[in-house]
Amino acid sequence: MRYFARLAYRGTRYFGWQRQPNQISVQEKVEDTLQILLRQQVEVTGCGRTDAGVHASDYVLHFDFDAELPDQFLRRLNSLLPPDIVFYSVKPVHAEAHARFDAVSRSYEYHISGIKDPFREDTVWMYRFFDKLDLDKLQESASLLLNYDEFFPFCKSNTDVQTMKCQLSRSEWKITPDTRSAVYLITSDRFLRGMIRLIVGMSISVASGKISMEQVKQAMDNQSRLIEAVSVPPQGLFLKDIRFSYF
Repeated sequence: MRYFARLAYRGTRYFGWQRQPNQISVQEKVEDTLQILLRQQVEVTGCGRTDAGVHASDYVLHFDFDAELPDQFLRRLNSLLPPDIVFYSVKPVHAEAHARFDAVSRSYEYHISGIKDPFREDTVWMYRFFDKLDLDKLQESASLLLNYDEFFPFCKSNTDVQTMKCQLSRSEWKITPDTRSAVYLITSDRFLRGMIRLIVGMSISVASGKISMEQVKQAMDNQSRLIEAVSVPPQGLFLKDIRFSYF
C-alpha cells in the first residue's frame, strides 16, 4: 500500500531534506525512524527538496508499506522522531499517487525582521537595515515577476533542470512597518534551485537602491543574470501549503 503523510520540520540542524553522504538530512531521520517502527527498510519520496537550514511548515511525502500501519502509528512515530520533526497525518492513497509529481502548487514564505530577537534567530533573517528599505519598491519588485513565466535570473548556476518555466500565481510582500518586519509570499507550480532566496535578495537590492527596477526588468526580458545577484540566508525560508488536485 502507498501512504501519503503530512509533516513539518525545523531545518536548522539539517543539511537539507535529501539524504546525502556524510551529512545529516531530514529524509535520513524520517527513513531511519520509519524503519525502526515498521521493522523493514522504508524509502520515502518527498514533494521537493529544501536546502540546508530551510524549514517546512507543511511538507508531503509518500512511502510504500506492504500492510496496514500499526496501531497508534502517528503517536509512536512522533515519539521516536527528534523534536524538530513532527508528522501531522498519514493516509492510504492509490498506488500511483506521487508526492512530488502530483503536486499542483507549492508555496514559500521568507521572513525578515529589523529587530534582533534571540528567540527567532533560526527562523527569520535579522536585517538591520530594514528601516532604510523603500517599502513601495520592495512590493513593486515582487509584483513585477507575475508578468513572466521564465526565471533564469533566479536559478543557481550549474543546475541540470531542463526548463526555466514556472507558473507563479502569487508574488507579494506582507509588510508590517510598526514591527519592522516583512514576509515574502510566493506560490508556483514549481520552483528552480535557489529561486526564492535569489528573488528575496533582488527585492532587498531594489528596495535599498543597489539595483533599479529597470535592471531587473531587462534581466527578465533577456533572461540573463542580474549584475548583482544576492542569495539571502536560508533561515528565514519556509516551504508550506503543498496542494494536490485529489485532496
